[in-house]
Amino acid sequence: MGDRRAGPGGPGLPPRAVPDGPGRLPRGQLGLLVAHTVVVQAVTFMLRPAASYRALELDVPAAWLGALGASFAVVPLLLAVPSGQAVDRFGERRVMLTGSALLVASGAGFVLAGDTVAGLVAATVLLGTGHLCAVVGQQALVANRVPAHRYDAAFGYYTFAASLGQAVGPGLIVAFGGDRPIPDTGAIFVGATVLALPLLVTSALLRPSGHHRRAAGPAAGGVRGLLRQPGLVRALTVSCVVLAAVDITLFYLPALGAERDIAAGSIGVLLALRAGASMASRLLLGRLVAAVGRRRLLIATVALSAVGLGLLLPPLPFWAMAVVITVAGLGLGAGQPLTMSFLAESAPPGLRGRAMSLRLTGNRLGQVLIPSTAGVLAAGTGAAGVLACTALGLAGAAVAATGLPAAPPEPPEPE
Repeated sequence: MGDRRAGPGGPGLPPRAVPDGPGRLPRGQLGLLVAHTVVVQAVTFMLRPAASYRALELDVPAAWLGALGASFAVVPLLLAVPSGQAVDRFGERRVMLTGSALLVASGAGFVLAGDTVAGLVAATVLLGTGHLCAVVGQQALVANRVPAHRYDAAFGYYTFAASLGQAVGPGLIVAFGGDRPIPDTGAIFVGATVLALPLLVTSALLRPSGHHRRAAGPAAGGVRGLLRQPGLVRALTVSCVVLAAVDITLFYLPALGAERDIAAGSIGVLLALRAGASMASRLLLGRLVAAVGRRRLLIATVALSAVGLGLLLPPLPFWAMAVVITVAGLGLGAGQPLTMSFLAESAPPGLRGRAMSLRLTGNRLGQVLIPSTAGVLAAGTGAAGVLACTALGLAGAAVAATGLPAAPPEPPEPE
C-alpha cells in the first residue's frame, strides 16, 4: 500500500488529518461514486420488480417467473470472475462505464421488447450483467483508492449508499407506475432508462486508480493465488452466509407472520427496522472498528445476528420481535462491508478486482443454493425451522471468522 501515512498534504500527514472523506478519494470523486452506486441500485430495484409485473400482465406461468428471476443471476454468475479480471487489466472506470451502458441498454430492451417473454429474459440478462460490471468496478475502486486502515469506514459508506439505492428503487416504482396492484410497467421501464442515462457521464468522470497499469505479475498466481491468501476463503464464506441470511429474512419473515397470524403491515415494519438498523451499523462502521478491531467486530456482529434470528423461534409479542429484529439487523448490516475490507486487504494491487468478483460469485451461489435448501426445510419445519437453521449457519460463520487474520495496526502518529 506504500506509505500509509501519506495523504493530500504529503508523506507524514496523519490519517485523521485527511480532509476529503474516506481514504484518498477527493470529495468530488467520492460524490460521483456515491451517486453512481445509489442510481445503479435504484435502477436495478425498479426494473426487476417491474419485469415481474410485466410477466404477470402477459399471463406468464409461475414456473417461468422463476426462470425470469434466475436470468438476472445465472449469466452474471458465469461472468463474475472475468469482470474482475477486466477491472484489473483495463481499470475500474472502463468496466463501470460498460456496466452503465448495459443498464441503459437493458432499460431500452424492456421498453422495446418487453411485451414478449423472450424480450423480458434478454433484458433481464443485460440488467444482471450491467449490475455486475458496475458493482465490481465500484468495489474495486474503493479497494484500490483507499488506504487499508480506512477500508472499514469506506466500505461502510459504500454499502450504505447501495442500501439507500435499494430502498429508493421500489419507491420510484410507485412514482412512475402508480399505486395500482399491477403498476404501469411501460412508464417504469421508460423512467428507469432515463434515470440510468446519467450513469454514463458519472462513470466517465470517475478517475481510475491506475493499478491496472502496474498489475500484479504472474507470481501473484491470479485467482488460485488469491484463494491461497490467509483468511480469504473464510471471508468469502462469511460474506456468502450473511447475504443469504438477509435474503432468507426477506422471504421467511412474511411466512412466519402468516403462520402466527401477524398482520402484513406489522411484518413490513419489522423488515423496515431490520433494513434501518443495517444502514445505521454501516454508517458507524469506521468508529466501531476503531474501538474494537475488525475481526472482533465481525465475529460479534455475525454472532449477534445469529442470536437475533434464534430468538424469533418462540412466539413473542410484537415489541419484543421489533427489538430482536433490530439487533439482528445491526449484525447483518456490518457483515458485508467488513468482509469487503478483509478481501481488499488480502489481495495485492492488481488483483483486487478479481477478489471482489470472487466475493460476488460466492454471494450469488449462496443466494441460489442456501434459500433453495431453506425451501426444502420449510416443507417440514415451517418458517421457524428455516430461521433456526439460518441462525445456526450464522453461528458457524462467526466461528469461521475467528480464523481471519487480524487487521494491521493503525499507522503511527508522526514524530
